[in-house]
Amino acid sequence: MKKNKVFETAVHGVFLLLGLITVGCVLLITVYLIVSGLPAIREIGLKDFLFGQEWASTAKEPKFGILPFILTSVYGTAGAIVIGVPVGFFTAVYLSKLAGKRVRAVMESAVSLLAGIPSVVYGLVGMLILVPAVRKFFHVPDGASLLAAIIVLAIMILPSIMKVSVTALDAVPPEYEDASLALGASPVETYFRVSVPAAKSGIAAAVVLGVGRAIGEAMAVMMVAGNVANMPSLFQSVRFLTTAVASEMSYSSPGSLQRNALFSIALVLFLFIMLLNAALNFFLKRDKEK
Repeated sequence: MKKNKVFETAVHGVFLLLGLITVGCVLLITVYLIVSGLPAIREIGLKDFLFGQEWASTAKEPKFGILPFILTSVYGTAGAIVIGVPVGFFTAVYLSKLAGKRVRAVMESAVSLLAGIPSVVYGLVGMLILVPAVRKFFHVPDGASLLAAIIVLAIMILPSIMKVSVTALDAVPPEYEDASLALGASPVETYFRVSVPAAKSGIAAAVVLGVGRAIGEAMAVMMVAGNVANMPSLFQSVRFLTTAVASEMSYSSPGSLQRNALFSIALVLFLFIMLLNAALNFFLKRDKEK
């Protein structure tokens, strides 16, 4: 008994230590971004930085307005969610409740493969196939646009949404469905009115993961969006918050206002993701309390 108790205490201590390390890493990143990003915001001005519509970091009279990046990230993420979430959700319901064993095995293997593809490959395929298709189909001068970025992001978030949603739906006790069927509900009614509500928290977690993937993606978006600091338009080259940092960090001088402004963009992106996650968790907890 004593040995078991000592072992449990040791395991508890190891898990606690690992948890503290995780929290410490998040705090370290937060402090570093705040310390590195605030000086530029003070120098530029919060209003000019957040609501300025022009970014010209290398001009003779530089301007550091990131409103185009913020709006592009919001529109791009929203578009990816509108396209990707329904497709991923209905596919997850099909795989969990309707698909046969062979079909499910093949499709789950395909989803796992889709999740393992590097983002640069998504960007390369999008640049070589999707961008010319957008240019030809919509008769626009350049297919590298917000629309191309939305389509690529929608495809990239599918694996996260499908895999987590399938796991959540599989975890629903079969007694729930049996009771619904016994009361005369059809199988489809049972799946959408009993199984899906029971797995709501897991499906919501899948959506959160998908949103995080869409907001934080840089390489694939940079290759298909054109990476130009324009106000967002569906068929115009645009730049996201992530691509703004990735595209200029390599040639910005250490300690310069440009470098500090890039850290400020990273801080805004970090706070944006934190607020989004906090809002989603708040609504999830409120639904559980009801």
